[in-house]
Amino acid sequence: MQEAIPLNWRKYPERYRLEGTHCEECGQDFYPKKNICPNCRRKGKLEDKQMPREGKIISYSKVKASHKDFKDETPYYVALIELKNGVTIFSQVVDSLDNEVEIGAEVEKVFRKLNDKKYGVIAYSHKFRVKK
Repeated sequence: MQEAIPLNWRKYPERYRLEGTHCEECGQDFYPKKNICPNCRRKGKLEDKQMPREGKIISYSKVKASHKDFKDETPYYVALIELKNGVTIFSQVVDSLDNEVEIGAEVEKVFRKLNDKKYGVIAYSHKFRVKK
């Protein structure tokens, strides 16, 4: 059964709004969302939190051979990105030249097409690009 588009958007706030969680007890941020704070366990009180839209590359790789769904995009970069709040995420790096993608490069979140394979509905997600 095909999902309604608005439902798809509501189901994935971490994908569309880069939303994670924050523990009020220990002050730690998490992405993706957690149901229980790994530090405080049951004592922790988690609340939804928008993650920073900027960070820096701490590791990266250039993908030259990929899954068939992404063959038209190769080569492309993927990176571990440390956001301004210390949370580390894995993301594709887009709209950047080869000499710009490097460890320590400042990046910013952008919203890009992920795919359009399922039901013909275009799925979007966050990706990052090197700040100019």
